[in-house]
Amino acid sequence: MRLLVAAMDVEMVAFSEPIEGFDMLVTGLGKLQAAVGLTKALSAQTYEEIVVVGTAGALDPELEASVYEVVSALQHDVADLDGVVGQHVALPPRVGASVDGVTIATGDRFIDDADAVTHIRALGASLVDMETYAYMWTAENFGVPIRVFKAVSDRAQDGATELWDVTVTRCSGWLRERIRVEYGV
Repeated sequence: MRLLVAAMDVEMVAFSEPIEGFDMLVTGLGKLQAAVGLTKALSAQTYEEIVVVGTAGALDPELEASVYEVVSALQHDVADLDGVVGQHVALPPRVGASVDGVTIATGDRFIDDADAVTHIRALGASLVDMETYAYMWTAENFGVPIRVFKAVSDRAQDGATELWDVTVTRCSGWLRERIRVEYGV
């Protein structure tokens, strides 16, 4: 059995029918809710794989409005004792695979500011969201493989909040199709 995870119900609107071989979980927004929700699920049942679906803001201007598989995550809203942004005092700077691919920056605020995009992009991320680091870190601690698929909903610039409200349903449809292609269900 696999666990299909999203932060918000609206990100799963295209997943209204049960999917054979998958349980579904909605954790809530942000790193804490993501970590707690996934920890509860993994403590209650064993899963062969976690599959995360959701939306993300594109930091990289080369990324089209599409679905991307995320291979690593970092936190953009932490700093270590020396003030190095992106370095947590007790957590790894990056979680996930160490291979080339899309890296996402996770933080507990919705990014809709061009200056913030420039700052976060400099950390080495192509996308931004509010949960992926927590999902990957939790999965790693439970020893469960994880795949993360993110649909670009906006450019994380001014007005992104309003754009997200309009595009999230379309993004859910793209994500449902990607799961159909990847898993045949």
